[in-house]
Amino acid sequence: MAELPELKQFGNHLILGISGTKLSEEDKRALSELQPIGVIFFAKNFLDGTPYDIWLPAFRDLIAQIRQYAERDAMFMTLDHEGGRVFRTPPPITRFPYAFLLRSRAREVAKATATELKSLGINLSWAPVADIYSNPQNPIIGPRSFGTTPAAAAQGALEYYLGLQETGILGSAKHFPGHGDTSKDSHIELPILDLTTKDLQNRELIPFQALIAAQIPLIMTAHILFPQIDADVPATLSPIILNGILRQELGFQGVVVSDDLDMQAVSDMFMQPGTVARSMNAGCDLFIVSRNINSSSIERTYQIARDFVNSLSHGTLRESVVTAARTRIENLLAVTPQHLVHNLDQDTFKKHAELAIACSFPEVGV
Repeated sequence: MAELPELKQFGNHLILGISGTKLSEEDKRALSELQPIGVIFFAKNFLDGTPYDIWLPAFRDLIAQIRQYAERDAMFMTLDHEGGRVFRTPPPITRFPYAFLLRSRAREVAKATATELKSLGINLSWAPVADIYSNPQNPIIGPRSFGTTPAAAAQGALEYYLGLQETGILGSAKHFPGHGDTSKDSHIELPILDLTTKDLQNRELIPFQALIAAQIPLIMTAHILFPQIDADVPATLSPIILNGILRQELGFQGVVVSDDLDMQAVSDMFMQPGTVARSMNAGCDLFIVSRNINSSSIERTYQIARDFVNSLSHGTLRESVVTAARTRIENLLAVTPQHLVHNLDQDTFKKHAELAIACSFPEVGV
């Protein structure tokens, strides 16, 4: 049964995951009925184990089909592509090491990464990590961070973002207001950080401040509860953290995007009526629903979309909030390049592989 056309309103705020290397009937229905403004790709969307000249055309076809069913020429084509263990693509795409190992080569690596992402038709990378490697027991951030101090993390993240930006890829700082000191994985449970606003100002916010000063276009929220700052809800739902600290104190004017709503730290919350409205009213503009963690089913996405429409019609989600969010997203999309999928030559991959080795083993002197 066809869904209400009003659900397309949520599509203007949705980054959606796709089920595989080809569109399923469920994918086609969701793309047509929700018309998401972007998609997020994972390893499951690439024909792994096949040669480059087979998997690349297959991925090109997948992107073309996505645009066809979503009826959008301009979309955010996105990938989590940090290096280290956060890597989705088959060879010969270069697997650079963790951010922590990049040091003075962060901008050079980002430029090489951006060149490869552009060849895949990707225009938005969910990077850099702006978290600080402050807790060695952190199960989810660790060496994904650029440094153990605010200054080192800020410098590395800034250089990496500038490398992406200079090569035509959007960057997104994550995970605001800081995920580096947690001892729990928000993919599995809700982390709690007993930090004050002053603690954040003295440490966690410093890398984000540097990136905001450089006009990074997107910042991703953290699914973390900060009870001394907002005891009621995690950062993704907190007006104190998003509107108060990020917008008003730090002056960020770009797009605020949620971390994946399928993560178990918040997945149950977003099945409760009014939650998506609460997050938007708090300052979130754009939502990722990956269909990659809890369930590949599209039903959760539809439930969130219906909740969005119901909240708007009942007035619990303010029209002015939605309009402002949509304007920020559309203004960004209007200046976002739509890259065509194309082959890269073997010399380029060889140079990038040498760079990856030089970062991983600096003593080799490649």
